[in-house]
Amino acid sequence: RIVHSNAFRRLEYKTQVFVIHESDYYRTRLTHTMEVAQIARSLARNLRLNEDLAEAIALAHDLGHTPFGHSGQDILNKLMKKYGGKFEHNKQSLRIVEKLEERYPKFPGLNLTYEVREGIDKHRTDYDKTVSKEFKSKYPLLEAQIVNLSDEIAYNTHDLDDGIKSKLLKLEDLEKLEIYRDIQKKYKDLSPEKKRYQVVRNIINILISDLIAQTIKNIKDYGIRTVDDARKAKITIVGFSKKVMAQKKELRKFLFKNLYKHSRVIKMEVKHQKILKDLFKIYFNNFDKNPREISKKAENNTKKAKAQVVCDYIAGMTDRFALEEHKKLFDSIERV
Repeated sequence: RIVHSNAFRRLEYKTQVFVIHESDYYRTRLTHTMEVAQIARSLARNLRLNEDLAEAIALAHDLGHTPFGHSGQDILNKLMKKYGGKFEHNKQSLRIVEKLEERYPKFPGLNLTYEVREGIDKHRTDYDKTVSKEFKSKYPLLEAQIVNLSDEIAYNTHDLDDGIKSKLLKLEDLEKLEIYRDIQKKYKDLSPEKKRYQVVRNIINILISDLIAQTIKNIKDYGIRTVDDARKAKITIVGFSKKVMAQKKELRKFLFKNLYKHSRVIKMEVKHQKILKDLFKIYFNNFDKNPREISKKAENNTKKAKAQVVCDYIAGMTDRFALEEHKKLFDSIERV
């Protein structure tokens, strides 16, 4: 059901770090999602957990992402606050599978199980730390915890890969990282292309191997035998050792400083936030003139209800569609 949804198909043209028109090579939200699902399945298999549940949560975890990545989320959240609302992509993913996807005659959403919806709702990474109100348990199932860390493993490594490919990062820059120095000892004479691949491959291997070993240890140490045990545990059971956690944080800090805050990336973000802000303003101020399939969805005539419809519509756009819409609406010589 998730794979056949409209929201899933749109991930092909949504930004991971680099916008779709930058190059065909860079990851999109769809390829990112596929990498997360593959890692999650591998982890679930090794830990003898429910592979299908882990995969379903992984496939749905980014359905609510806006065009232009996290910068799109930030501007929509800022705009919604003016009308007493807010936007957060994990909550939007849940909203999509529970309400916005319209595929059945008798009910909205995809009719997914409680466990999948809980896993979507409780999605947490270093970048996403939302507080759940709908699902009350302290921790989600181990399969959901697996997806949280599969997401981190995927974006830390493939953003590093894309950053080197884009030449915003250099392999030599990685010599500051302990996790790279260990790899450098093994592969001194490889070509830059092969070395880049081996770096990404080995970092994934280090993170996954450590996570499996530490999680098995945590399961034994905390006596996890049932679903309730996992939900009520004193810690998140799926996790890394202290050594690898420190290395992962070092890598994350490196990416944040050298890639996510690179001047070229920041310039793209400023430009794309303006596009979404312009679109929000014109759709909201001309609400009754919007296409009927948009305007008819407002639950009532309040500003908050109208803003929510506009927010849902923009959040569902691909990068390409948002760019084309902005051209049609703001470029005087563009055909409408």
